[in-house]
Amino acid sequence: MTNATISDVDSIAARSVLQALPQPIMVLTAERRISFANYAAEAFFGASMSVLSRQTLDDLIAFGSPIISLVESVIQRRAPMTEYRVLVGSSRFGDERVADVFASPLSDSDDSVAILIQERTMADKIDRQMVSRGAAKSVTGLAAMLAHEIKNPLSGIRGAAQLLESSIPPEEMPLARLIRDETDRIVHLIDRVEVFGDERPLEREPINIHVVLDRVKLLARNGVSRGITFYEEYDPSLPPVLGNRDRLIQVFLNLIKNASEALEKTHNPEIRISTAFRPGIRIAVSGVAQRISLPLEILIEDNGPGVPPDIMPFLFDPFVTTKMNGSGLGLPLVAKIIGDHGGVIDCESRPGRTRFRILLPVAKGDLQDAVEAEEGANS
Repeated sequence: MTNATISDVDSIAARSVLQALPQPIMVLTAERRISFANYAAEAFFGASMSVLSRQTLDDLIAFGSPIISLVESVIQRRAPMTEYRVLVGSSRFGDERVADVFASPLSDSDDSVAILIQERTMADKIDRQMVSRGAAKSVTGLAAMLAHEIKNPLSGIRGAAQLLESSIPPEEMPLARLIRDETDRIVHLIDRVEVFGDERPLEREPINIHVVLDRVKLLARNGVSRGITFYEEYDPSLPPVLGNRDRLIQVFLNLIKNASEALEKTHNPEIRISTAFRPGIRIAVSGVAQRISLPLEILIEDNGPGVPPDIMPFLFDPFVTTKMNGSGLGLPLVAKIIGDHGGVIDCESRPGRTRFRILLPVAKGDLQDAVEAEEGANS
């Protein structure tokens, strides 16, 4: 085999390796023109290689991005450099994404630079959910104290208000009813917080998630989601999830209800529900030696105004809400139930699109064993 042929084989092999990597990778010329982008980079920027090759990095990345100065520094120093937690904005997508960016010169003979983008979204959101669950446990301790120290006195206050209703003038009746209604509201709030303290293991069985979603959609269409158009994109070959049917209905009904309320002032309101099988996503769970595979993906998406940016980092924390009369306990409870199922939930939002993404494990069986075996061989 000639040297030229060996070089060609090496080039094809290297390109195949780069295409197989899940992280976006691009090669830039000295003029910051894109000479190569792998499949992950095409997906990240929402453009094919033929489109990207006609652009420079300056055309693709938002003006003033640290990535541009990073590439310039790599060219000048001819040494690899890294920027952590960079906000990556682009004309190709509307929202900014947090990522680590690695840049390195390709050779000493020219000024070509390779950059790799490691998006931090999923890892950061999983970490944030761990913090949120810790906060929920703190709320649980508070709830136990409130149940003992407050619920009993509230019962007495409510009883006294009922007695007053039978003896006060009619014009003072609204005030007595206000006292009664407010005590009921506080007791209900404490009852909802106490749910976070329920550490009993869920009774679970293999469940077709599409049956759950169809049930939720039927309930929503006849209730909070009247007048909203639903779209479904289901993967018919999706394996069953090991779950609790009633709890999962509670999760998705809560998410659909939130989406419906956010769409109240939206023209042509839409909710999209989709499912897919996504092998390759695994997380470490406390107390379990092996990493857990989460290949079942369920998306709940609406075209509403989006979640305020200042709320997003705390979306699953207790008592955080954008609603006038909201308790801020709905989404923390959703995150707890998903966590009890061994899954994770995250949210991406911008004006015109809010997407909740739930990842769940499949029911144990031949398919799950095969997935874990394949991932173990590739890790």
